[in-house]
This record gives sequence, C-alpha cells and structure tokens, in this order.
Amino acid sequence: MNWDDLRVFLAVARAEGLSGAAKALRLDPATAGRRIARLEQSLGAVLFAKSPQGYTLTEAGQRLLPRAEAAEVALSGGFGAQSSDGAGQLSGTIRIGAPDGCANYLLPQVCAAIAADHPALDLQILALPRVVNLSRREADLAITVSPPATQRLQAELLSDYHLSLAASRGWLAAHGAPSGPEDLKAARMIGYIPDMIFDAELDYLAQFGITRVALASNAVSVQLNLARAGAGLAIVHDFALPNAPELVRLFPDRLRLKRSFWLVTHAGPRDARLGLVSRLLRDGLRAEIAQRESFVAQGAKDA
Repeated sequence: MNWDDLRVFLAVARAEGLSGAAKALRLDPATAGRRIARLEQSLGAVLFAKSPQGYTLTEAGQRLLPRAEAAEVALSGGFGAQSSDGAGQLSGTIRIGAPDGCANYLLPQVCAAIAADHPALDLQILALPRVVNLSRREADLAITVSPPATQRLQAELLSDYHLSLAASRGWLAAHGAPSGPEDLKAARMIGYIPDMIFDAELDYLAQFGITRVALASNAVSVQLNLARAGAGLAIVHDFALPNAPELVRLFPDRLRLKRSFWLVTHAGPRDARLGLVSRLLRDGLRAEIAQRESFVAQGAKDA
C-alpha cells in the first residue's frame, strides 16, 4: 500500500470528511477524494460510508485503521518532526475532549504551556457535558471521570481531584449555613439536571438523599456561576474555587468528595504524537490540580 494514500485515509478518518482532512494535509478535497478512491480500488473494499453528516468508517475501514496507525508510528520513529537541536517537536492538530469542568478550569493553562513548547502543534479543546465518543472520532484523546468499559479503548489514571460543598457569602448571610451535611435535604440545592447526568460519578447529591434540585444545569460552569450569584448551595470542584472568590466551603473536614480523571485513547498502536501529548497532559493536569487545590486549602475561608 502507498503510504501517501494511508496518510490521507488517516486524515479523513480523524476529520470524518474530505474538507477537514484536506485542510490538515494542505491538499484540495478533490485530491484527497482521489487518493481514497485509489486506496479503495487497490484493496478492493469500500473504506468509508458517505452521508450528509460526513465520512464514517466501514468494517473494512475499521480493520485498516490500526494497521495505518501502526505504519504512522513506525514511520515517525516514535516522535513527530524533530527540531534542529534534536528535541521532540510536535506538529499537526490534536483534539482533546473533556467534561466542561476540566475544560474550563484546567485545560486552558495546561494546553497553553504545551503550545508554548510546541508552536507548530494546534490543540483543540472540545468541552462537552457528556462522554466524548472516540469511536466516532469526535476527538483524538478524551478525559473522562470513569474508565471505559470497552476493550477497544484504553485508559490511564490522570489524577484524583476533590469537590466541596460551597455557597456564596451573600447567601450564607441571608439564609445561614446548614448545621451539617444531614441538613442538605431541606436546603436550596444547585446541581445537575437529574436526567442529564451522564456518569454515575457525577451524581453527587444522591449520596445525601437529595431528590430535588432547585436550580440545575448540565454545565459545571453554570452551576458554579449560580452559586456565585447567591442562588443556593452547590457541590463544586476545589480546582474551580480560585475562579470563584465569592464562595465559601462548608464542612471541608466532613464533606469532601474525591473523584478521578482518566485519559482515554484507542487501544493498540497510535499516532506517536498522542503518546507524547498524553504524557504532557498527565503531568500538566496533575500539577495544575495540585496547585489549585493547595491554594484553596491554604487561602480559603471555610465555614
């Protein structure tokens, strides 16, 4: 098989269409389409199902994908393009899917640092209040709050993080603080829209027996801003609290939840860039979470 045709195949699979692939490869879409047709003819198989929504891999395309990715890894020599001093330099585009809390409060700083060290690399942050679908090529890497159940994906523990009960000073002055976690059932709570909780790890209020959520959103950032506006009590990420100086943690010694972020990729051989970016994300997120949680622990005024 011709590597140039495989390179186009990988680009189309990742972009789910000719236009995005052609842009990434600096080709015109017609040329990319001819390369795919030539590859399909040489293999005697249709690799993509075409629809108004884009290009989706057929079964033959799914079988070819790991072989093409293995060829990419082998040809890259384990790194992306090399700089003149021999240090590993990354280029191209990598999309990172993440829940919106991580995407809003952690990834901007981490990705900014990665981009500064790799100026030829384009990073895209896909912030979604749901699980990012790697099988549909929504992203190259996904950050999740639970490891995937399928063997087609592999997961690495990125970092633990913590959440606390919090309210604004204004709300506490007007309503007073509950005497303990046992009083939360009667409190005005902020949280997720119940039928839009996409992972059981995010159902924080259920463990306190809370069934009514007075103010709800599917987005963590909206929940945080509702709490900042004095709307009620909320379970918030400790790493988001430096962005919300109006909030006070309640019962930090008695009510502090621990969760984890996982980095999810396709199982088997993968683009060599993803291995390096995965390591950079892991180290960057761990450092960012530790720094932000330490700031909260040292500087916050808790009730």
